[in-house]
Amino acid sequence: MNSNAAAEHLQVIRTLMERAALYRRALAPITLFTGGVGVLAGIVAFSLHVETLHAFGTFWLGVAVIAVAGAFLLARRQSLKDREPFWSPPTRRVAQALMAPLTVGLLVSAISIAGASSQDKADVALPVVWMLCYGCALHAAGFFAPQGVRLLGWFFILCACGVFCTLFSPEPLRNAAAANIVMGIFFGVVHLVYGTYLHFTEKQKDVA
Repeated sequence: MNSNAAAEHLQVIRTLMERAALYRRALAPITLFTGGVGVLAGIVAFSLHVETLHAFGTFWLGVAVIAVAGAFLLARRQSLKDREPFWSPPTRRVAQALMAPLTVGLLVSAISIAGASSQDKADVALPVVWMLCYGCALHAAGFFAPQGVRLLGWFFILCACGVFCTLFSPEPLRNAAAANIVMGIFFGVVHLVYGTYLHFTEKQKDVA
């Protein structure tokens, strides 16, 4: 490693440490927003009986696009509010950490949707893949963000393994209703709970 590369890495580490509070402040509104989107999408999908694998995958990928776009706008608003550059070297590191597992989830989704027939019904198998990829992405990004992000990543990974085990139970969750409920709970309610926790703990720090 040459001296220029070493200096760049040290600068990135220093900037990440300085911006830990900024990332924490941005996480609260982002997780609250994505949680709200997830809960609303779960209710809509369950009510409209989104059952086929093609409809299920397309619907939830559309929800993911909305959630990512909203998170991007909220993060950019926070950076402008704090007068910080948005696409900085630390931000690029976080994006690179997220890229691999999220790409795997996207490719698996595309293959599943493209190969599904009009009669194939959705079940919890695809949500399990999404939860695992998302948990791995959070865990990777957690090395550049507050420790709670890594713990949330592990939570998604362990819960995905638990949901996967239900596929081998006497009454497996091989139905679309269960798949939509799983998505609404983990990508909706869990985010709302975590976002609420971040919101109130950050408010307590500001008061102190």
